Amino acid sequence: MHPIVLIPARMAASRLPGKPLADIGGLPLIVRVLRQAQAAGIGPVAVAAGDAEIASAVEAVKMPVCSPNRLSLTVLNTASISS
Repeated sequence: MHPIVLIPARMAASRLPGKPLADIGGLPLIVRVLRQAQAAGIGPVAVAAGDAEIASAVEAVKMPVCSPNRLSLTVLNTASISS
C-alpha cells in the first residue's frame, strides 16, 4: 500500500477563524502541520486548501497544494509530491 497524506484546511472554523494561517513560531499553522506530516514519513503529503489564502501560504514555501481554483501538484503525479 502507498498512502498519500492529504491535509484539509479551510478558513471558516467556527471556534478559531483563520486558524490555518495563525502564526506559530513565525510560520503559518498549516505549514507547521504539513512539515510534521512529512517528517512522519508515511507517504507523500499535500494540502487540500478551501481558500486562496491557505493555498498561497502553502505555495510560498514551495509545498504541494490543491484547491478549487488551482492545482500545483503537477497533475497529481505522486513523484512530484514531497514525501
